Amino acid sequence: MNYSIKYKVTTAALAISIAVGGLSLAPAPTTYAAEVSAINQVAEVTWGVNLRTGPSTANKAIRMISKGEQVTVIGVAANGWLQVTDGKGNTGYISNGSKYTEVVGNSTSAPSSSSSNSAGNTVSASSNLGKGTIVRSVSFREGAGTSYPRMRYIKKGEQVTVLSKTGSWYKVTDANGVTGYVSSSSKYISVNGTGSNINTGSSSNTGSSNNTGSSSNSGSTVTNSNAAVEKVIAAGMKYLGTPYEYGSNRNTTTTFDCSDFVRQAFKDALGINVGGDSRKQGAYVKELGNAKTSISQLERGDLMFFMSYKGTSKSSYSGINKSTARITHVGIYLGDGKILHTYSKESGGVKVDTFTGKHWEHRFLYGGSAIK
Repeated sequence: MNYSIKYKVTTAALAISIAVGGLSLAPAPTTYAAEVSAINQVAEVTWGVNLRTGPSTANKAIRMISKGEQVTVIGVAANGWLQVTDGKGNTGYISNGSKYTEVVGNSTSAPSSSSSNSAGNTVSASSNLGKGTIVRSVSFREGAGTSYPRMRYIKKGEQVTVLSKTGSWYKVTDANGVTGYVSSSSKYISVNGTGSNINTGSSSNTGSSNNTGSSSNSGSTVTNSNAAVEKVIAAGMKYLGTPYEYGSNRNTTTTFDCSDFVRQAFKDALGINVGGDSRKQGAYVKELGNAKTSISQLERGDLMFFMSYKGTSKSSYSGINKSTARITHVGIYLGDGKILHTYSKESGGVKVDTFTGKHWEHRFLYGGSAIK
């Protein structure tokens, strides 16, 4: 069944035809191209619709967006769901069904009346202001204030992407791609930022979360690396829900296998080629001198390489020389025991998984950064 959404722009009408299981857009039939062309369009909700954490009814509902509310379209998932930011600053996915939304114009600002929600602060690789590490459990809220509902507690050690600052609140996106607000107090979050307007409350926190003990590691080198990492992750997150296909076509983004997904994320974000299969990607990381054999050494954005499945228990992998084992899977490490990857049709395609305590942890061979 085909649905269509008509984008009413002042200069032209942009029509996107979305088919279940894939996206077609002339002349460039890729999800990423469609996402770029649709970015910052304002859509009016014409029928109450759930804002979800991912592009599927299986994903958790953040809230119900009421008829008449406006949202900003910031992306289109491979299965056609729209990635949007609502007037409260929440980012999520809504159905593309024409009965739910009508895109009514081009926007230079988000649908909220508050300047803190301007388009420059919506989720995009270029708008990230820094990476934050939670140093004490903190409420993750729908808006910038204690009067807004709490979505959950973000635990100590979790990492978030800081998008903007409103008063004493940071607008952040967590490792699951959910956007909300946390207190900017330095007792809750330590931020290594790329912008001078980021203030963690203590100058001693600047760059400290990524400092290896030498002052030469602080400053622009760390900042640029962090920005590149977040671009890769943001690019990968845009493909959440894209179906899995072993040996997928490298010239389309309608399906992915594990290495094709990783290759596309780096290509979209940084324009670099990390290799077309997982073994070449593993060799690429080693050539850069970035290989790490312990999961505890990994940093957000590092690639993770795994051997073949042999069972769920640790004992199933005993006696195996992992230094010579063949790589059969790759994913992107998000921090806090989470990985962004795709591995089977049954699993639902591109997704965020927790790997700690599972067979993935026992299958891990090595990992490391693919960014020079």
